[in-house]
Amino acid sequence: MSVRTQSSEPSEATHRAGFACFVGRPNAGKSTLTNALVGQKVAITANQPQTTRHTVRGIVHRPDAQLILVDTPGLHKPRTLLGERLNDVVRTTWAEVDVIGFCLPANEKLGPGDRFIAKELASIKRTPKIAVVTKTDLVDGKTLAEQLIAIDQLGKELGFEWAEIVPVSAVGDKQVDLLADLLVPLLPEGPALYPEGDLTDEPEQVMVAELIREAALEGVRDELPHSIAVVVEEMLPREDRPADKPLLDIHAFVYIERPSQKGIIIGPKGKRLKEVGIKSRRQIEALLGTPVFLDLHVKVAKDWQRDPRQLRKLGF
Repeated sequence: MSVRTQSSEPSEATHRAGFACFVGRPNAGKSTLTNALVGQKVAITANQPQTTRHTVRGIVHRPDAQLILVDTPGLHKPRTLLGERLNDVVRTTWAEVDVIGFCLPANEKLGPGDRFIAKELASIKRTPKIAVVTKTDLVDGKTLAEQLIAIDQLGKELGFEWAEIVPVSAVGDKQVDLLADLLVPLLPEGPALYPEGDLTDEPEQVMVAELIREAALEGVRDELPHSIAVVVEEMLPREDRPADKPLLDIHAFVYIERPSQKGIIIGPKGKRLKEVGIKSRRQIEALLGTPVFLDLHVKVAKDWQRDPRQLRKLGF
């Protein structure tokens, strides 16, 4: 078993560029890891499963390589049409990337969900697989060692060997750079695929919608775990503003499945929706680098997760 715990300098001077994706059951730390590697928030992170709906690419620029991270939804047993579509997105992504990082939290024993994904991974023969042990800041050395052995054993049981097993803490910024060092040699040689300044190829409107959705989910995960969709209807610079005082008008709708959920999102006297607006506006302004006027409305789209027409309208 090869477990990496210290950085090693890349020996080749050749430039590499390619795609990596993080997989794992929902809430295994995939989005947080993407954000830590890229160094800026590009993937939505929340404390409940099924919050990543779009394939968000984070781009890590290095002198020797360009690593493009594809962040997929968590693979899970689907209960709705949306769930089935999310799983299809995951499998398609796995077939197209150069390396797969399987995220397994250090603080939870391997469960049926992990085995289900590992079994699927075993069927993808050619793509190198790295086991990324996340959330190491939450456990002691003994628990971590036991988890590393269990993960090594899981690969052996399913007839494949991990290219690397790497313990990381994205929150504590431990070994995140080492993970990048280990992913890079597994990429094909070639020039950069994106311009230097790009951190993601996600359209700005989609990223803005994700930030609003993240703020709307905070504090209501029990009542509305994944019944929220956000659509940004328009983003327009305010006319008649001087060049040194620009303002971007953003009009967005928060969609929920049932009228009874409206009160949860809006809160007493609109207090909660106002907080969602304030919090997401700050994040949007940081992302876009411009002052923003955010206009938020809540709409009911009855049972949208089960309706193909509505799924299309909401971008799925």
